Amino acid sequence: MTTEDIRKYGMIPEFVGRLPMIYTLEGLDKDMLVQILKEPKNAILKQYQKLLELDEVKLCFDEDALEMIAEKAMERETGARALRSIIDEFMLDIMYEIPKDDNIGSVTITKAYIEGKGAPLIELRA
Repeated sequence: MTTEDIRKYGMIPEFVGRLPMIYTLEGLDKDMLVQILKEPKNAILKQYQKLLELDEVKLCFDEDALEMIAEKAMERETGARALRSIIDEFMLDIMYEIPKDDNIGSVTITKAYIEGKGAPLIELRA
């Protein structure tokens, strides 16, 4: 739909200029959401990895965990906006606990942790 279509419908130009244009788009699927998590330059996963690098801790995410996060986002039906809130929810405890322990070398987020059935895999430094 263009502004010309709206004018042909009978709206005056002064009113048409104030309307936002609305388009119907396809919803994001699970693969697209996982791609949004991993690939952009400023992806949320990369942001968390950089934050933990400041404490010299390596952060990894299992593919199954990423798919589970994408599924949770699809359940909320808010598209990619849900990804940050879901990851923030699971990373909150990790972000508070990791800096306290200097022995932790790496943390791997697993599907079991996202499902609430387990904990992240923590490896100590050698």
